[in-house]
Amino acid sequence: MINHEKVQERAVLVAVSTYEQNRERTEEYLDELEFLLETAGGIAVGRFVQPLERPNSVTYLGSGKLEELKQYIKAEEIDMAIFDDELSATQIRNLENELECRILDRTNLILDIFAKNAKTAYAKTQVELAQYQYMLPRLTRMWTHLERQRGGIGMRGPGETQIETDRKIIRNKIASLKEKLEEIDMQKSVQRKNRQQMVRVALVGYTNVGKSTIMNMLSKSDVFAENKLFATLDTTVRKVVIENLPFLLSDTVGFIRKLPTQLVESFKSTLDEVRESDILLHVVDISHPDFESQIETVNQTLSDIGAGDKKVIMVFNKIDAYQYEEKDADDLTPITKKNYTLDDWKKTWMAKGKPCIFISAAEKTHYQEFRDLLYKEIRDMHAIRYPYDNFLY
Repeated sequence: MINHEKVQERAVLVAVSTYEQNRERTEEYLDELEFLLETAGGIAVGRFVQPLERPNSVTYLGSGKLEELKQYIKAEEIDMAIFDDELSATQIRNLENELECRILDRTNLILDIFAKNAKTAYAKTQVELAQYQYMLPRLTRMWTHLERQRGGIGMRGPGETQIETDRKIIRNKIASLKEKLEEIDMQKSVQRKNRQQMVRVALVGYTNVGKSTIMNMLSKSDVFAENKLFATLDTTVRKVVIENLPFLLSDTVGFIRKLPTQLVESFKSTLDEVRESDILLHVVDISHPDFESQIETVNQTLSDIGAGDKKVIMVFNKIDAYQYEEKDADDLTPITKKNYTLDDWKKTWMAKGKPCIFISAAEKTHYQEFRDLLYKEIRDMHAIRYPYDNFLY
């Protein structure tokens, strides 16, 4: 009987632990890298972490660790090595020569997932632009096979000429894609301006925190939601009415640590939906062990794209999945965040300053309280934005 099941590609994950990024944080990043790999359809079979002041500019790792990695890849017949940082063309070429397997970095892996999940022509164009921008400075890696064939005089020209030809083709392709996106951006900008006088609310947050589930819950629509990273690429806008109050709700692409700059640039129009919104619903997966770091990443990204001063409602989602370590009464060790109950978290900085709510979108827990909070904030914003529109009052 023929086995038609697709064989998963096997990978080893590689990272450098520095003073700024300690071992614990590095392991958290590798957990996320493993989830990215699973989303892309691969499987992680090993991890290598080396403490260094900074990654080696030539081979990323030190010589001893590189040799250890090489022996492991050979012995375990690994398909590829995935590095948690963005690699230069030089690093990729040297690592390929040394390890004799496919080399990917975090950016390359994220771009691959985006390409896999892009469904509309617009999303595909955005991803294609990001891929070409990533490829351009790394083009020399594609010609390493020519270097082995050259053998000196008379063989230098063709390879270099071909690389320059390919660079020119890619630059022209980038220019063409940018032009195409600018036309679409203008159309989308006109669409946004032509919308009725309604408050605009955007769902933002780390990838895989449940934004699309909340979109479905509030708008009673059927937006694709899946427990995978970057399941949503295209911005979805829905008209929602709470009591007598209509508003526009948009679901946007999730953020992530070390978000590739190529993606930020190519997804400009998608991010414009965030920049031009009146209120941001910052959705957080409270059940994730590193959710505070994810909040920092989202806040930094919002600041980077010029949306750091927006009105924000914090939505702590997935309370049904939240777990904590209960301490025994005779345990005298200090309480840590691992011992915090949801009530403990509600007494921290989370409940101060910004409006916040703790919910489970999947179970619709505290759904009515969420709607009431949203109604109040949108009503107040509407009164500020459209003071002469008295239909609400």
